[in-house]
This record gives sequence, C-alpha cells and structure tokens, in this order.
Amino acid sequence: MTLPTAALLATLSGTPSQPASFKRSVNPVSDALREQAKRATTNLVSSAELMPADRYGFHPTEPQMTFGQLVVHITQTNAGLCSGITGSESPFTQEQLRAMSASQPKDTLVGALKRSFDFCTEALAKVIDTHLPEELSVFGRATGQSKAVGIVTIAADWADHYSTAASYLRQNGILPPTARQPK
Repeated sequence: MTLPTAALLATLSGTPSQPASFKRSVNPVSDALREQAKRATTNLVSSAELMPADRYGFHPTEPQMTFGQLVVHITQTNAGLCSGITGSESPFTQEQLRAMSASQPKDTLVGALKRSFDFCTEALAKVIDTHLPEELSVFGRATGQSKAVGIVTIAADWADHYSTAASYLRQNGILPPTARQPK
C-alpha cells in the first residue's frame, strides 16, 4: 500500500497515523511523477529480475503479451515517452527499439529495462510544471497532445504494467516485489 493510501485509510478508519510532513513544491505534478518513477523502477525492474528466464514466454491467455513482451513494451514506452516529455535524447535509437524482441536473453531484456528507467530518472529530474502545456513530440513526431498527457500516460502505464507483471509472477508461484516482507 502506498503512503498516501495508508494515510487516507488511517484517517478514514479513525486510527492514529503519523502522516509524512508536507513539503510545498513549485513543481508538484513533476515531483509526483518523479516519485512514481522511483516506485515503478523498483517494482518493474525487480519483477523482471524475479521471473525466471524460462518463464519469459509465459502469458495466461493467447491474446495477452508474454512476460518478455511486457518487458520489451515497458522499455520502448519509457524510451519514447521520457524522451518526448523531457526533450532528452533517448538512449535507444528507433531501430534499436524496433529490433527489441521478447526472444532475446533475459539478461539483455533486464539490462535494457534498467537502462530505460535510468534514462527516465535522469531525464525526468529536469521536468518543471511550466513546460507541461507544451506539445509532446516522440522521436521528432508531434503528437497533438501536451507533455502533461505524456506524464499521465506514463504514470498510468507503469501502474498497469506492474499489475500485469505482479499477476504473471503470482501465476508462476512467485511473490511480486510489493508482496514481499521488507528485509
């Protein structure tokens, strides 16, 4: 459970809670995205590491992505959207992104996923809210949407993709990162 959810539930249930101290920001939307990026990095990279290499072809039903395809998709989305939101050059060329395949070795896919999140973390560190109304361009192509739409999209994607990864892990008898006891 995330801290904001836990604080809300504690408030609603009447149980005492120590809320985090509020810190005013001139970039509250961008700061929120950066916090989500930290969680997404931890949860999605850990999920990719936890799934055994021989299960990267797993998918519960035929129309669903395999676990390996999910990792490729997340990497491609991170590269495109984080580049578009920030104007930073992607660490992957369009050709490299198109050539990514779920059939590549697990180490290659996990390495690319980590690289995409490292890129997002570095690029998103520079985002400020006053730039969010600007048009989002992905690989030099205008989208007709704002950078604000881009950050909402990527944040929603990370949540959706972690939900998928967590369910795939559970279906393979593996506890997902957020279900594990802290060490």
